[in-house]
Amino acid sequence: MSQYKTDYLDQLESEAIHIMREVAGQFEKPALLFSGGKDSITLVHLALKAFRPGKLPFPLVHIDTGHNFQEALDFRDELAEQLGERLIVRKVEDTIKARHLTEPKGKFASRNALQTYTLLDTIEEFKFDACIGGARRDEEKARAKERIFSVRDEFGQWDPKRQRPELWNTYNGRISKGENVRVFPISNWTELDIWNYIRREKIDLPSIYFSHDRKVLEHEGQLVAISDFIEVEPHDKVSVKRVRYRTVGDMTCTAAVESNASSIDDIIREIVATKTSERGETRIDDRVSEAAMEDRKKNGYF
Repeated sequence: MSQYKTDYLDQLESEAIHIMREVAGQFEKPALLFSGGKDSITLVHLALKAFRPGKLPFPLVHIDTGHNFQEALDFRDELAEQLGERLIVRKVEDTIKARHLTEPKGKFASRNALQTYTLLDTIEEFKFDACIGGARRDEEKARAKERIFSVRDEFGQWDPKRQRPELWNTYNGRISKGENVRVFPISNWTELDIWNYIRREKIDLPSIYFSHDRKVLEHEGQLVAISDFIEVEPHDKVSVKRVRYRTVGDMTCTAAVESNASSIDDIIREIVATKTSERGETRIDDRVSEAAMEDRKKNGYF
C-alpha cells in the first residue's frame, strides 16, 4: 500500500476517533448502534482505538427487525461477548405487539418503517441523547445532505433545513430537552475506504460478505435470499447462485450480488470496477421512490 493511501486512511481514522471523543465529552448518555454489519463493526473498532484500555463510554444497541441474516446476528453477539461490552437489543416484533401496529404485506414485506418506532422507544427508554451510527455520505442522496452531528427534534424527526454548520472540525452538540443527536463518524468514508481500512486493520467480518452458495429468488434483476420472510410464488425463478453481500440489511429488502470474491483483496477489486453504489445495487426498499430514504429520515429513521 502506498504512503499516500496509508496517510489518507490515517486521516479518516483520526477524524472518526476525534468525533467519538467529542460524543463522549458532550453527551451524558450516548449509544453506538451496532447491527453486525461491516460499517458498525468498523465503528466498534474505531471506538476501541478511541477509548481502550478503558470500557467504552456507551453501550452497543441493536434494533432487531426479526428479519436479519443469522450470520450478522451471530457475529454481533460473539463480538460483544468477546469485548465484554454491554449489548442492548430491542425487537421490532415487541413494538408491533405493544403498539398494535400493522405489518406491511406483500412479496418482500419490510419492517424498516416500523423500525423507527422501536428506535425512538429505545431512545426514550434509556434516555439516550446521542446515537452513533455507521451511515456514510456516499450511500444515498439523503445521507449526503446530513451533517456529522445531526440534531433530531423531540419527535425524532430530521429537518434538513435546520442543520448546523460544522467548520474546522467543530461539532455543536447542544440540544434542548427531548431532542437528541445522531452522530456519523464515518460520514466522509466511502465503501472503498471501509474495505481498505478493514484490510489494513485486519478486522474480522461475518462470512456473508464473502462469496458463498445461496438459494436465491431472481426478481427484477436482483437476487433475494430465500427465507421464511418472503413470499415465493409458483412462477418465481429460484436457483442456487454464488453470491456475496455488499451491505447487510433485512433479508426482505437486501439483495446479493453474484461474486467469486473470497478475500478482501478480491472484494476491493470488484468495488473498484463497479459503477453502482452498494445501496443502489442491493437495497430493494430504496427503490420505492427517489426520496424514500429522506422521507424515512424525516419520520425518525436513522
